[in-house]
Amino acid sequence: MNSAFDIKRFFPFLRWPRPTLATLKSDAWAGLSVGMVLIPQAVAYATLAGMPAATGLYAALIPSLVGVLWGSSALLAVGPAALSSLLVFGSLSPLAVPASGQWVALAIWLSIYSGGIQFLLGAFRLGRLSNLVSQPVIVGFINAAAIIIMMSQLPTLLGIADIFNSHPLQVLERVGAAPSHMLMTTAFGGGTLLLLVLGKRFFPRFPTILFVTILATALSWAFGYAAAGGEVVGDIARGLPPLVLPSAISFEQHRELWSAGLVLALISFTEAMSSCRVLARKRRERWDENQELIGQGLAKVASGFSGAFPVSGSFSRSALNLYAGATSAWATLFTLICVLVCLLFFTDMLYYVPRSVLAALIIMPVFSLFDFGAFKRLFSISRDDGAIAVVTFAVTIAAMPRLHWGVMVGITLTMVSYLYRHMQPRIIEVSQHADGTLRDRQRFHLPRLADDMLVVRIDAALNFLTGGVLDNFVVEQCSRDPQIRRLLLCVGSVNDIDATGVDTLESLQITLKSMGIDLYVSAIKKQVWDVLEDAGWLRGLSPEHIFMTDREAIAALATVR
Repeated sequence: MNSAFDIKRFFPFLRWPRPTLATLKSDAWAGLSVGMVLIPQAVAYATLAGMPAATGLYAALIPSLVGVLWGSSALLAVGPAALSSLLVFGSLSPLAVPASGQWVALAIWLSIYSGGIQFLLGAFRLGRLSNLVSQPVIVGFINAAAIIIMMSQLPTLLGIADIFNSHPLQVLERVGAAPSHMLMTTAFGGGTLLLLVLGKRFFPRFPTILFVTILATALSWAFGYAAAGGEVVGDIARGLPPLVLPSAISFEQHRELWSAGLVLALISFTEAMSSCRVLARKRRERWDENQELIGQGLAKVASGFSGAFPVSGSFSRSALNLYAGATSAWATLFTLICVLVCLLFFTDMLYYVPRSVLAALIIMPVFSLFDFGAFKRLFSISRDDGAIAVVTFAVTIAAMPRLHWGVMVGITLTMVSYLYRHMQPRIIEVSQHADGTLRDRQRFHLPRLADDMLVVRIDAALNFLTGGVLDNFVVEQCSRDPQIRRLLLCVGSVNDIDATGVDTLESLQITLKSMGIDLYVSAIKKQVWDVLEDAGWLRGLSPEHIFMTDREAIAALATVR
């Protein structure tokens, strides 16, 4: 029994439910639907990552299989994704020329590094570290990334390669001298966008992406778009992905990839995690973030050894998987069959696909990434969070192509904001309310529990950030009122204490004793009690100075004024 458990732990796909004919039918339909969308998207996202088109299909095959076999979310569609592809492009732009051999080698190493980081995080059950990428950082980065993706694809969509690098008058003059190329390219790109929007609006169940890709390919072939100078995908070699060992790169290049790999690992998992949460909520099933990290990490490593680039969980394809009626991970296997058949027999059909059509396929899903209203919501909740989102957004745009700097700055500001807030704990004087509880004396205009007693409550952990604040508050209050001879410290809200916290209590006890004030403590939580007991602090207090609850303390210490 233990052996079977261990096997399933290392091979989670052994937990898959046995399929029935009915579930296989549903999974087959859903898997084929996703496969028809994945093939053109994979090629498009390969171009976004600056990779050869074939690597998009490579990234959609073995990595997708590995991701679903070792992941925890049955319907998560693993493969090429917009944000991960953009991060690849941004990370490698300062280091090599897109689509060159050096670029591909760097992308392979980046995939291995980011995958290795995710695998280690999952293996050591550190999945919660992904929460370092807070919601404000995600909002700022994703909105900036959406703008960057759209702007990066506009030259290809319009057929004007130097639209952002030349003077507008020069661009207009060149376009006016030979308008046919731009018009033809724009017709393909703009027409594709229009059909995708209409299809999503009026025919959501129809495989519009596949239809538009086939239609554009046919028109490109019929009108000789490539012969007229139009950019097309070109040759894609048939056959399975070549399993490769990564090429040697310099140590300096390795160092450049480490920080980029860490950011990519965190961002891509955050993207996948949001999809897993939605799927789990709609299917009312649980998922394991650490197991999913292992699956995502192994998928990235597999992508690297397949000669491709980092993959991630795709929200749009996962949603389509659910919408099309998928019931289990078997749907992904049918999706992979589509990709495999395309690689083995139909790559020639992709030759005539206009690159402006691929640009439209990239831009269309990006519209859903825009959410500028999220900035307003963040500011309404917390000015700090709103500011973090804005700074992350601005730095991501300004640091282009090194997009990971935006995330790193956002994470740093999040940690600084967190520490600053926790350096200002809520420490108040309390007294007995009419309902019998201890509440803020100033807010509810309450008399003291006793004329000679100060009752203080700290609503925070007692540690190196808050210990000094508590000591200053208590000493200041006691110095201000010479009548005080007893201090009751209510620590029911303290759920953690460190060495500095213990030292604070020891120092406070000595200070109060020198002032002729007795110290009482109430409602110590078990985890805090254990630390105080191990430190020997509790032995310095007599038992009648320690109360299990605030009510006990009130009953014992309250006196008639």
